[in-house]
Amino acid sequence: MRRLKVFKSLVVDSLSVITHGSKKYHIWMGFLTFVMLIGMYCYSIQLDQGLSVTGMTDRVSWGLYISNFTFLVGVAAAAVMLVMPTYVLKDIDFKQAVLIGEGLAVAALIMCLAFVIADMGGPSVLWHMIPGIGVFNFPSSMLTWDVIVLNGYLFLNISIPFYILFRHYQGKEAKHNVYLPGALISVFWAVGIHLVTAFLYQGLQARPFWNNALLGPRFLASAFAAGPALIILVLAIIRSSTTFKIEDKTIKKIAMVVTVAAQVNLIMLISELFKEFYAPTHHSESAYYLFFGLHGKNALIPWIWTAISLNVVATFILTFHKLRNNLKVLYFACMILFIGIWIEKGFGLIVPGFIPGPYGKIVEYTPTAIEIGVTIGIWALGAFLFTILAKTAINIELGKLRYKSDN
Repeated sequence: MRRLKVFKSLVVDSLSVITHGSKKYHIWMGFLTFVMLIGMYCYSIQLDQGLSVTGMTDRVSWGLYISNFTFLVGVAAAAVMLVMPTYVLKDIDFKQAVLIGEGLAVAALIMCLAFVIADMGGPSVLWHMIPGIGVFNFPSSMLTWDVIVLNGYLFLNISIPFYILFRHYQGKEAKHNVYLPGALISVFWAVGIHLVTAFLYQGLQARPFWNNALLGPRFLASAFAAGPALIILVLAIIRSSTTFKIEDKTIKKIAMVVTVAAQVNLIMLISELFKEFYAPTHHSESAYYLFFGLHGKNALIPWIWTAISLNVVATFILTFHKLRNNLKVLYFACMILFIGIWIEKGFGLIVPGFIPGPYGKIVEYTPTAIEIGVTIGIWALGAFLFTILAKTAINIELGKLRYKSDN
């Protein structure tokens, strides 16, 4: 009964915290709410008229929604780069950042699930994915594996921080032997969610663009570059707008992770380009379409070359110690790296897998205003949830939010 009472008090206190704040905070939350309403309006049109209002067709059946889903799986998995050194290796430099990273993972995973629901057309078809009720096709279907690992990772990233914050809310230290097993599982689970997502694409025999043994490792490399890059940007905002201070050395340690991952990602990109273009076959047509266009169709050329340029510039900046240690330059490098990987892992990966089709027909894909509206609405939802989680966690960690017992 006491724990239930403490939990009720935590909920009440958290609601008080997230509904009060500075003028900038209320403007930010109001802006996100407005964008979410736009997304909901666009989604209502999609529910009413079906997926025909999107740019997707029977030729290109995955577009903006699945592109963002694939990218956000990597952002969620990146939290492990803070979990391992903090909980397992006991590196105190990461201690203040780890809860922010896990909050970001929770927001990313919820956005992943929202993008899947949007891509399926609507929530009314989700019952097909419920074991015992729908047709789950476990273990033969890679999609069912994806459902399991994503929901399992979401549970881990909610339960571990909640336990730690629940103890801190009561003025107690979290017990190491309670959360450590979950932290260890989450380390391997984070790798698993990205590998399973990669296997989902690799297992489609009629899509040679995805039949690449490097797809899984490159997913991980890009995830461990883009995810921590976003964490650095978020930490920069938090420490400039709150009293929750993040040490420079914490940001610089995370920057080292970003640097190594970005370098490995570029090396793998070069390897893929060599494989596609040194001795091309008819299976290289998707890559030719992506990088150079095919039969006069070239919609993705500006996107992919912009992405590669941003990746190269960001990696170049991060590689040099003097540039990386300048925080303003670091933030710029992280921003363009994040954008570059978002393009490369989205439009640069998903769409060209369908072009040309199995019979050689080229049908290009362009997202509609409805798709873009739903997409920005889901991103606003993620930012809204993360802001709520971060504000509550920061106040607990600063000691401003404490359980007041009757005694």
